[in-house]
Amino acid sequence: MKFGEKNVGKIDRAARIILGIIVLYIFMANMVATPWSYLVLLIGLILLATGIVGSCPLYSILGMNTLGNKV
Repeated sequence: MKFGEKNVGKIDRAARIILGIIVLYIFMANMVATPWSYLVLLIGLILLATGIVGSCPLYSILGMNTLGNKV
């Protein structure tokens, strides 16, 4: 599996986008203490980006794929 290759399925993508939006809302609403807020921002952006793009670098490294079998 190559980097940048789609490896995130529809349900996984939807979950990442929804969780990314929720985490970013938590950041913007200042629900997390300042030192940790930047980590929360980073996690939210990563979730949102991998959900939109449909490719997860960590999945590529681990050889995972939730996209399903290609024929």
